[in-house]
Amino acid sequence: MAAPAEPGHSPGFKKPPALLRLKRKRPGRRSDPSAASGAAAGPAPRGPSAAARRRNPFSSLDNAPRRAPAAPQPPAAAPAGGDPAAAPFWQFLEPACEEKPSRRAEPAESSDVLALSQDLHSPPAAPQAASSPRQEFPADWSIKTRVLFMSSQPFTWAEHLKAQEEAQGLAQHCRAAETTLPQNVQEPRLCPELRCAFQQSLVYWLHPSLPWLPLFPRLGADRRMAGKACPWAQDEALQQVLMSDWSVSFTSLYNLLRARLCPYFYVCCPQFSVLFRAAGLAGSAVPTAALAPTTRGLRQAMRSEGIEFSLPLLEESRSRKQKNSEESLEVESADGLGGGSSVEDVGEPAPSDDDDDDGSFSWLEEMGVQDEVKKPDTISIQLRKEKHEVEVDHRPESLVLVRGSNTFTLLNFLISCRSLVAAAGPQAGLPPTLLSPVAFRGGTMQTLKARTLSGRSRVQGGFEDVFSLEVLGPVLPHALHALTLVLGPAQRGAFRALLSPHEPSAAFNAGPGPPQEDVQQDLPPCGLHPKTLDQLSQCPTLGKSSIRLLEMKDYSYTWKV
Repeated sequence: MAAPAEPGHSPGFKKPPALLRLKRKRPGRRSDPSAASGAAAGPAPRGPSAAARRRNPFSSLDNAPRRAPAAPQPPAAAPAGGDPAAAPFWQFLEPACEEKPSRRAEPAESSDVLALSQDLHSPPAAPQAASSPRQEFPADWSIKTRVLFMSSQPFTWAEHLKAQEEAQGLAQHCRAAETTLPQNVQEPRLCPELRCAFQQSLVYWLHPSLPWLPLFPRLGADRRMAGKACPWAQDEALQQVLMSDWSVSFTSLYNLLRARLCPYFYVCCPQFSVLFRAAGLAGSAVPTAALAPTTRGLRQAMRSEGIEFSLPLLEESRSRKQKNSEESLEVESADGLGGGSSVEDVGEPAPSDDDDDDGSFSWLEEMGVQDEVKKPDTISIQLRKEKHEVEVDHRPESLVLVRGSNTFTLLNFLISCRSLVAAAGPQAGLPPTLLSPVAFRGGTMQTLKARTLSGRSRVQGGFEDVFSLEVLGPVLPHALHALTLVLGPAQRGAFRALLSPHEPSAAFNAGPGPPQEDVQQDLPPCGLHPKTLDQLSQCPTLGKSSIRLLEMKDYSYTWKV
């Protein structure tokens, strides 16, 4: 005897086999027109209608009737939390004439690129970093993980390079050959010089070389490295060999930098990154090294080793606050609201690490209340100082700048620094990643991944063809400029570029200090194009920001940060 139906459930659940038989009979009844007409003319059935019946939970997918294949749909966009490097090209072809619903905030790198993609086919807005088009865009010292170039002209000239063209491009890089292209190339596919220059702009040098491990970025890469083969993780002897080999390559790069044969290079560690720049770059007459992000412990360790450094972004923020306080006080004094106070009465808005609060309680004795007021002890004063110093940890304001001969001391400090190598996790025992635009001892030649894509975008009045060139990998500052030198003539002076920077490296755009008059601008040939060297020699102007959208129109640049 079947069990009675539970309240609130359909009566069809009492006998599942009967429903299964009904499922099997449905296609036959649909194919019989007489049965269908008879059913339509007959009396209405008792109980729930067919449309109101619930789906049988005991049926399988095999018993379900097959439906005609749906019309092909365009590929869906990447999920909000996915990797921007794996996002399909279609998500950047959103029409400007449609209103898109608001979306939730996404992770750092993907959210910036997706936000900028909404402006691809809209009229160019006024850039934030430049009020008018310029012949050159500012140097961006952040490392890009992805660059997407878009143009109305096809990028077919960058596809399927011939073996001779690829070899010629690699040879031009190794020989530091300068390639001069005309301002406008009529047939890019038939221009071997253009294709060789494109291959030359994709080359960079890496150490160590482990093809099965993603060696950039190293900050936050534990998830991508999890499960990879790391034979050195439990072998201390192998770790020592790797670190010894890495120290030789690191020292070789620094010697090339001191000789001004290497313009710059990066040291990417699991906890922070370091940018070494030769004398004459970034508006500095001496070699410089920038570390970001840093912690209080790392800064104290550098002080204990005698390394002199500055915090340019933190000092700039403090000076700006003090200037704003002085200006507001002057306005109050002018309006008669200052009460006779002067500018000298304005204190430091953010206490400095060098504040000396000990022994400054003589005014209590003058008032005769020194015994009634409890004085803060030395430990409390030290804790208050440490609080202000720890607040900038892991932030762009924690950027540390080392100048001159202190860079050599920093070299020795980094070689012997324990925090340079992770002690646990997937990166345990793995030396930092060295990235350089030129060859060095122990370096391995690598090339950026480039692929061309095409699609159609909806605009007012119909559709238009959109072509794109995607470049993946650690796109160094010289590579970005070299690519623009190639794309300008090939795309007839008009293209847009969406740039996805590695966020921690954006702090490297901070200026190295006040402008200097005796900066040597002429660097010897070091493998870079003279125009690229001239751009990198300029003093940084982006602060702690980086270029997110770069546009060329009529061979002039505009950009947004």
